[in-house]
Amino acid sequence: MKARPPRPARAASARRSEPDDRDALVLRRSPARPQAAVLLLHGGRADGLETPPALNLPALRMRPFATALLRATRSSPVLVGRVRYRRRGWNGERQDTVRDARRALAELRRLAGPVPVVLVGHSMGGRAALRLGGLDEVRAVVALAPWCPEGEPVAHLAGRRVTVLHDESDRVTRAAGSWDLVHRAQEAGARTAAVPMPRGGHTMLRDARRWHRLATGAVLDALGMAPQDAKRTGTGSLPLGSAG
Repeated sequence: MKARPPRPARAASARRSEPDDRDALVLRRSPARPQAAVLLLHGGRADGLETPPALNLPALRMRPFATALLRATRSSPVLVGRVRYRRRGWNGERQDTVRDARRALAELRRLAGPVPVVLVGHSMGGRAALRLGGLDEVRAVVALAPWCPEGEPVAHLAGRRVTVLHDESDRVTRAAGSWDLVHRAQEAGARTAAVPMPRGGHTMLRDARRWHRLATGAVLDALGMAPQDAKRTGTGSLPLGSAG
C-alpha cells in the first residue's frame, strides 16, 4: 500500500491528534443474546498518527457492507459492529490498527461472551483482520483488497476460513500479494478462497453490489447460515474462485 505522509494538524484542531479513548467497538446491532458476531475493519494509511477525521471515507465505504450483513442476518442473533481506530495509520512496528482491533475484540468478548466472530477488513483493515485471524474466537476472515506486504505471517491461520476478494487492476494494494498470501495460508492449513474481482479497483465502488454480495455470502457461509443452494465461497481448494 502506498504510504501517504500525514497532513500537518492545524492549531485549531490540535485535539484531533490526541489518542481517542472512546470504546474501540462501535455497535450497529447488539442482540440481547448474540450467538455470533461480525466485526468490520475499514482501511487507512501506511503511516499516520493523527486521529481519523469525523468524515472518514474509508470508514464510510464499509457502511454498505454492514447494511448488507444486517439485512442478511436480520432474523438471527448476530452482533454487527466495527472497529474505531485511534490512529489513522498502521505505523510500522506500532501496528496501531491491530492494537485497536484487539481492544474491540476484548470489548466484544465482555459484551457477548465467547461467540464465533468473522472479521471483515478492507485494505489496512484487511491486513489487521488477517493478523488476528488466529485468535480463538475468530472463525473466519474476509479480506477485501487487503494490504499484504511480502512475508506476512500465515501459520496462525491454520484451521480458519480465509476469503480474499481483490481486483487485479487495484493501484493501491497488490492483488499478487493477496494471492501469494492465500497460497501460503492454504499450505499452512487454512481453508481458503481467492476471488479475482473483475471491477472495483481499490475503492470497490464499481460493481459494488457484487462486492457486497460476495463478502456477505462468505460471512454467512463461515457462520453456517448460507442457504443450502447457495454457492459455497470457502472451498478449501487452491484454484482461484469465480466472481460471477
